[in-house]
Amino acid sequence: MNDNAFFPPPAEPAPPRDTAASAWRTLPLDGHFDLVYEDAAGAWSNRSLEARELKLGPGRTLLGGIDGRRGGYRGFRVDRIRRLIDGATGERIETGILDRLLGRAEAQGRADALRIKRQAKARRRAASQPFAGVS
Repeated sequence: MNDNAFFPPPAEPAPPRDTAASAWRTLPLDGHFDLVYEDAAGAWSNRSLEARELKLGPGRTLLGGIDGRRGGYRGFRVDRIRRLIDGATGERIETGILDRLLGRAEAQGRADALRIKRQAKARRRAASQPFAGVS
């Protein structure tokens, strides 16, 4: 019998974790892109996308955003994008598409973090100033 202070009570098994949901990483990504996309059947189509995010997952990466053709949110597998045209610069990319998208998402993330830091600093500075109200 193990009902004394020298033996800890038996531990309950931990509930199983959903590793599939946590395996995805999402990076915010803003911009307008025109795509030449190859679907699973091998058909090519031209798409216009207002990008919202880049989703990195096990074995695939998705470029997600509002599809101008269908009018709703859609994810495009990056490995099936044959050509990407950046709407802001007009740059045409046919190789290294994933690297370009990752670089852009990381640069936008750094810029957003810097902007948030500057705004917080300005708010703190404004809060510490004496109120110059009506006398």
